[in-house]
Amino acid sequence: MLRYAVDKPGGPVRAIEAEDPPLGPREVDVRVTHCGVCNTDVSLIDDVYGISRFPLVAGHEAVGIVEAFGHEVELTIGQRVGVGAVAGSCQACEWCLSGRQNLCPRKDLTAVRGDRGGFAGVVRAGDWRYVQPIPDALDSAAVAPLLCAGATVFPPLLRHGVRPIDRVAVVGVGGLGHLAIQFAAAWGCHVTAISSTADKETDARRFGAHDVLVGHDPAPGSFDFVLSTVPADLPWNTYADALRPGGTLCLVGVPHEPLSIAPMTLLTGERTITAGNVGTPIEQRAMLEFAARHGIVAQTETYPVARIDEALDRVRQGAARYRVVLEM
Repeated sequence: MLRYAVDKPGGPVRAIEAEDPPLGPREVDVRVTHCGVCNTDVSLIDDVYGISRFPLVAGHEAVGIVEAFGHEVELTIGQRVGVGAVAGSCQACEWCLSGRQNLCPRKDLTAVRGDRGGFAGVVRAGDWRYVQPIPDALDSAAVAPLLCAGATVFPPLLRHGVRPIDRVAVVGVGGLGHLAIQFAAAWGCHVTAISSTADKETDARRFGAHDVLVGHDPAPGSFDFVLSTVPADLPWNTYADALRPGGTLCLVGVPHEPLSIAPMTLLTGERTITAGNVGTPIEQRAMLEFAARHGIVAQTETYPVARIDEALDRVRQGAARYRVVLEM
């Protein structure tokens, strides 16, 4: 089977042939038809985090067809499914046993395991319970980014009790943000999109934003919930002050520098600062069902896998509107 690997930080990508060992009882092989290109994939390829193992096959937003599986698997050959950022976990630690498998210290991160990521003809999941059936209503290319981006921005609505009557701000109208806006609007919230530039205002409103704020100066006491999807260093005290009493600021983008917030800003209004990890298997299934019900998909640019280096550069430059997907 073909995989698309880089031998050193930054690439280029080359096709390699590889063969996996026999399937374990819970393992699943998925013939990949589409795979999203996430900024995390580019960061791993460029070894930004210093954890990449080369040759590296990135990719963790794979959609395809079940091709083979072990004897304990409850899927169907030919079923259309997705393999996201996490392809398995230990199923024995306190986090797995309490249904928070995304916090498992031994989880199987699809794009971090060396040469077995989703940029491949076939991707293997270590546990079939992490393989998500794709609803018929969702197109394969448009749903692929939901397996990471959607699975990152949707769970905070569940975990933090966001209500349909709440006023929600989404910081950033990008790969994560354009999906967060859609989910929050479909959830019933009044949504404000916050962007550093005005050129995405039309898109933000098309995605469901009721208001668009250009610049990072929200008024105090404006929002019940703020979801920051950007990797930028923002005026965090201003955003904390923009929360209503009891409000929550949740980070799913990763700032480069430590946060600085005045304690009294939190104490006087009992405000909360938190962060979000990718969703659990049940949260991801709920996300896909909700997306199918409300027609929520990623806006994508598709590339044949033969142009994978071009696709990676598109993401590396931050030029994609709004997610890049490879056709395998």
